[in-house]
Amino acid sequence: MPRLPLGEWTDSAVEWLQTHLTWLFDAISTVVTGMYDGLDTVLSTPEPLLFAGILAVLAWWLRGLLAGLLAFAGFALIDSVALWDEAMSTLSLVLVATIVTLAIAVPLGIWASRSATVSAVVRPVLDFMQTMPAMVYLIPGIIFFGVGVVPGIIATIVFALPPGVRMTELGIRQVDKELVEAAEAFGTTPRDTLLRVQLPLALPTMMAGVNQVIMLGLSMVVIAGMVGGGGLGGEVYSAIGNVDIGLGFEAGLSIVILAMYLDRITGELGRQVSPLGRRAMAKARALAGGPSIRHHRPQSSVAVVGLVVLALVAGGFSVFGPSSTGTTSVTGEENVGKGEKVTMGYIPWDEAIASTYLWKELLERRGFEAEAKQLETGALYTGLANGQIDFQTDSWLPVTHASYWKKYGDRLEDLGAWYGPTSLELAVPSYVDGVDSLADLKGKSSTFKGRIIGIEPSAGMMGLLKDKVLKEYGLEGEYDVVDGSTPGMLAELKRAYAKKEPVVVTLWSPHWAYSDYDLKKLKDPKAAWGKGDGVHTLARDGFAADHPEVGKWLKDFRMTEKELTDLESEIQRTGKGKEQQAVRAWLEKNPGFVEKTVPVTG
Repeated sequence: MPRLPLGEWTDSAVEWLQTHLTWLFDAISTVVTGMYDGLDTVLSTPEPLLFAGILAVLAWWLRGLLAGLLAFAGFALIDSVALWDEAMSTLSLVLVATIVTLAIAVPLGIWASRSATVSAVVRPVLDFMQTMPAMVYLIPGIIFFGVGVVPGIIATIVFALPPGVRMTELGIRQVDKELVEAAEAFGTTPRDTLLRVQLPLALPTMMAGVNQVIMLGLSMVVIAGMVGGGGLGGEVYSAIGNVDIGLGFEAGLSIVILAMYLDRITGELGRQVSPLGRRAMAKARALAGGPSIRHHRPQSSVAVVGLVVLALVAGGFSVFGPSSTGTTSVTGEENVGKGEKVTMGYIPWDEAIASTYLWKELLERRGFEAEAKQLETGALYTGLANGQIDFQTDSWLPVTHASYWKKYGDRLEDLGAWYGPTSLELAVPSYVDGVDSLADLKGKSSTFKGRIIGIEPSAGMMGLLKDKVLKEYGLEGEYDVVDGSTPGMLAELKRAYAKKEPVVVTLWSPHWAYSDYDLKKLKDPKAAWGKGDGVHTLARDGFAADHPEVGKWLKDFRMTEKELTDLESEIQRTGKGKEQQAVRAWLEKNPGFVEKTVPVTG
């Protein structure tokens, strides 16, 4: 059967949309960004514990004293692990996605409940939206909206929309038909029948749909973190990329706390706004013989006064309290940046992490506000090309990242190589006998369990390995290349090395692993890997003109192998999550590096 070029048709359709509807995507991006920024500012401005108190009073009001105490304890825990800002960013993302989703889902669900034809058309579309892997929605999202929070919100909306539509339609269809007929018999208009009969009785089911929308939104935050969505999802993605169990647990627990709070609050709201729900609650209280202390709830007036007082206190703290921009205080002629923001992107490769956080520290010492974002390779290049990322310091050219340069090179500035030449290779521990070159891997797949441990699937060397290297040495079909991450590959190398097990991994030079482990670089007699790359700094188009001082510094930037490997080792010793602290320690051991790399001309 001939192959159906469905993927090519999809690519053509996306390209057409990108070409002809850019104005629409820009407008959507502006609206969504404005909503998110506004809500994030409102949620992040108050002092954490005061805002936690506001949320706790709300829980007390709706669910009882115990719920309020647990809510305060949960949010205080989030603040204690220094993830408050990220939690508020995640809450903002979920709330914006929920608002937009419900604005679409409720009218569509009402329409579907009143028309069998609309219901029949909508149902398969919703099935498609709900069963398609959520990560797939990020691909067009990145293309249309670039990196950042917008594609994450759009993907969340698409993924969370089906239950909102289905539960709205179901709730209205479940309303007793005799009640509807009675209302119509008394001359009630269709509009009043909907608003005064059907919607009030359908509210419990509709609120269950709202709850599902919120829960699905929270399930998407990690995926949104892959494209620069930030928040707790970004922390989880960073933890995955760095195999940081501690950070992953803290960020994951914070997501659980948010999910439980929102689930309980929306569930209780669903009961209280529904006439049936209020009747059931009154009957339950009567049977229980009155509320207990743990279920005590304040009067509405008391709760409102408490919320207003806490809100005013929180606002007072934010207005009169000290503020911090998070940048190093720089004065005099060294304050070149004067607070201007520069955004850097990086993939979780060791030299990328080292050079990115080095430049973050250098720029902050020169008065810039520097932000570093971890992204997938494809998302990183897309962000650069769209101007959402200012520069990145780990582009391996002309070989490893050739496909990305071919696709985006006309929209990027190459500021030159700061290190080279590099080399890509497969490596095995030195205790593996009889395997010294790529050719020696032939016929020995059972020794390595038929696996080559790889890194990020979007990395250029992974494509080169799968498309060229394995073919050149006849290893296709004999070995499976395991996609993963750089830290994951290093973790597998560490585990196998400790047990003296055979393992073959993707590596490159320079890399600190060669100094920590006794490894053999497998020779490449057919030169399948190609010539060594230079590690280039790439910037968005126009960056050097917008920031001439930074552009000149980056063009003149160079590091020796010793400097780079020493910095990488310092980061490894200092520990995950303390990269900038490690950079500062390294700079103290290398006096004069700052002045040489970012000179100030008075």
